[in-house]
Amino acid sequence: MKAVSSKIVFFLLVVACLLGWLNSASALLCGFLFTIFLQVPYREKSKKIINYLLRVAVIGLGFGMYLQETLKTSKEGFTLTALSIVLTLALGILLAKLFKVDRKLSHLITSGTSICGGSAIAAISPIIRAEGKTISVAIAVVFFLNSIALFTFPFLGHFFELSQSQFGLWSAIAIHDTSSVVGAALSYGDEALRIATTVKLSRVLWIIPLSFFSMLLFKPKGGKVKIPYFILAFIAAIFINSYSLLPEEFSLYAVTTSKRLLVLTLFLVGTTLSIEDIKATGWKPMIFAFSLWIFISAFSLVYILF
Repeated sequence: MKAVSSKIVFFLLVVACLLGWLNSASALLCGFLFTIFLQVPYREKSKKIINYLLRVAVIGLGFGMYLQETLKTSKEGFTLTALSIVLTLALGILLAKLFKVDRKLSHLITSGTSICGGSAIAAISPIIRAEGKTISVAIAVVFFLNSIALFTFPFLGHFFELSQSQFGLWSAIAIHDTSSVVGAALSYGDEALRIATTVKLSRVLWIIPLSFFSMLLFKPKGGKVKIPYFILAFIAAIFINSYSLLPEEFSLYAVTTSKRLLVLTLFLVGTTLSIEDIKATGWKPMIFAFSLWIFISAFSLVYILF
């Protein structure tokens, strides 16, 4: 009986996300509460579909952007992006030795913190030949911090009186996963969303040099570099919108649908979190990840403000 009622509530919440009745923060919270009070149906399928939904949604957001503005935003965020990635990677290597965290686990957490959360972890894992448990722990830590960021960043943005453009840049740099970056920016405003998405996706391209760096660091045999090809589709969507190759109504529909798919993605992310996973992670990897996150958040905020 509980399984049936869980499925009913699950589908009702999915519909609520798609109809725009939930915002990004409430969708994530609903997903997490679902894991506490009900049986999560389709947990494994949800984990697989999250990346696909996120990619489709991000591509759809491209239909609301223009080429000239996108290039300008990417250029403005390049210096901060490069500095934050290099410094976070260097700090990650030092803190891993200080906290005596497993070398592969610390590298996955550092990769997720410096670039794009779960996507970076997924790309780097096969290169360094990380075990399943190590990957799960790294993703659990990153997703937990993502959840905190989704609620705290909009509040901090208003507290520091950040403009839409400043908040968009800050969230793109300091929040790990693309879904939480877009979720936080979505609640801050349309301009923040546009800038956050653009800078975050240009940041995702750093997975490629990070992959080669990981190969040099761990020297695995037969390690393969995964290229995030969905970014090409995102760029194509920007081109299509910039040159009005499709009706304006289509672009508006694509952007609206994408925003709702992102809310649904955050709900599904919430259903993959569990208190047991967080407890099983232990305190060392959590403190290690939290230290890196505080550094990149503080560094990027000071850079943007001053």
